[in-house]
Amino acid sequence: MQRAARGAPSVQRLRGWALAAARAGSEITLRVVGATEARRLNRAFRRRDYATNVLSFAYARRAGDVVLCHPVIAREARAQGKTLAAHYAHLVVHGVLHLHGLDHVRARDARRMESAEIRILRRLGVADPYAVK
Repeated sequence: MQRAARGAPSVQRLRGWALAAARAGSEITLRVVGATEARRLNRAFRRRDYATNVLSFAYARRAGDVVLCHPVIAREARAQGKTLAAHYAHLVVHGVLHLHGLDHVRARDARRMESAEIRILRRLGVADPYAVK
């Protein structure tokens, strides 16, 4: 766990959300960063020149990094009327599922990934992030 930005949930909460989505034997680093680092990583690895909410970097079958951008996550939570904790929980789970091979490029894969997210978040007591209010 690495926190390079202020205001993020506690290490214990972040770890709990990651463990809820991780497979046994996973080795995952979570890093909470500011907008400058998120933008640099997104530009370097995805060729997109903006800070994004979450990036996942898989290194091996059950190992990788999940990078979370605190300013973007906080802004999105406010705009979507969600608590900061609920939005973080969703994005941590989302990032970990990417490490385990789930994706959302094709509609069928997106439905599978969203179903997994909803199921995991429900166990954590977090509402469906895709439900329209």
